[in-house]
Amino acid sequence: MSRPMDVYEELVYLRRTGQKAALATIIEAAGSIPSFQSAKMLVREDGSMVGTIGGGCTEAEVWNAAREVMATEKPKMLNFNLGQDAAYDQGLICGGQLNVYIEPVLPIPSCFIFGAGHISKSLSSIASQAGFRTVVVDNRDNYANRERFPEAAEVFAGEYEEVFPKLAVNDSSYCIIVTRGHKDDMRILRWVVTQPVRYLGMIGSKRKTIEVVKHLRREGIPLEKFAKLHAPMGFEIGAVTPEEIAVSVVAEMIQRRRNPVAGWNPLSKSIFAEGIPKAVQIEPLAAEAHGESGDEAAQAAASRKAASSSAE
Repeated sequence: MSRPMDVYEELVYLRRTGQKAALATIIEAAGSIPSFQSAKMLVREDGSMVGTIGGGCTEAEVWNAAREVMATEKPKMLNFNLGQDAAYDQGLICGGQLNVYIEPVLPIPSCFIFGAGHISKSLSSIASQAGFRTVVVDNRDNYANRERFPEAAEVFAGEYEEVFPKLAVNDSSYCIIVTRGHKDDMRILRWVVTQPVRYLGMIGSKRKTIEVVKHLRREGIPLEKFAKLHAPMGFEIGAVTPEEIAVSVVAEMIQRRRNPVAGWNPLSKSIFAEGIPKAVQIEPLAAEAHGESGDEAAQAAASRKAASSSAE
């Protein structure tokens, strides 16, 4: 059964499912135009459209601008003068003027919190208040439950690798790794660095971060996959309590949300803020040296690890 093609219903659907779009509206019109003031056209990420503002070359130009608006996440205004000559060239029998406002339609940002301890409780609460849709994941059901996280959109209690396929992670997602130990942090980081997330943060000291990254590098994960890792996560504001740490992390997320193309903030504590540290620039695996990709090398390393465990 197909969904109804109403501009407003489709807009809500796209936001809920984590998809971008751009909404074009005729906000001012004078004279004869091929549509009407307030007419709307919604352009999806794949280029398909719902609604129309009149067709012809005018709509085609708006479509191109809508693609740009989705990429930059910034609105744009277009002005058209459909004089007799221009209207004839565009195949339109009209001679008016119209202004079209194109605005980005961004998905509700989802914040995936891996780990359900004290800091996670504060993170889920503060992130929710800041407009993020929070999802909490932990392999302990006495921690990952509705009683502890009433504001969360979803709470998963189960082994991380079993939960990963259930998570709708995309380039508008924010992932925070704050589990009870290094091994669990590594399990999650191994997966998240392969996802197109907007923000990735991990708790821990600089020393711990270096050791975790070095370990995953030896498995064959390419170094560039870690270049945007915020670890230690959060801004340097002297945070001590779980609530203060949560504020510092959410502030970092908000900056990435409002200015996704910005570089590292001077307050960032991440070891990657000033480039790739020499400490993690280890020699690649032999598999990589033989021409395997990082993902292939990682799969090979995982297979060797599984075989070793079976042998034991």
